[in-house]
Amino acid sequence: MAYYLVKLLVSAGLIVAISEISKRTGYLGGLVASLPLVSLLAIGWIWFETHDAVKIADFSRSVFWFVLPSLLFFVLLPWLLPKIGFYAALTAACLATAAGYAVMAAALARAGISL
Repeated sequence: MAYYLVKLLVSAGLIVAISEISKRTGYLGGLVASLPLVSLLAIGWIWFETHDAVKIADFSRSVFWFVLPSLLFFVLLPWLLPKIGFYAALTAACLATAAGYAVMAAALARAGISL
């Protein structure tokens, strides 16, 4: 149980730190948020729990393919914010990203790439 509490505190602490940095400077906050810190944490947790290099390789490959459609969010949100407001822009960017994930999954399946 203590292990899961440590995982929770470290992971949540990362999110809090990024949001606090972002309040002071968007540039630095964006830089830190763009680092694959969450993926690194997940890889660390997977390794600590399983020592399974195949699981980590599969995870890393999946992250690579799904980072591409996630970029839709970061292109659309700043473009939509001044046009339709925060909540509508956030919703539209999330929906577009979800659609991008679906398109990517279908394209990967069609190409014979299984994740």
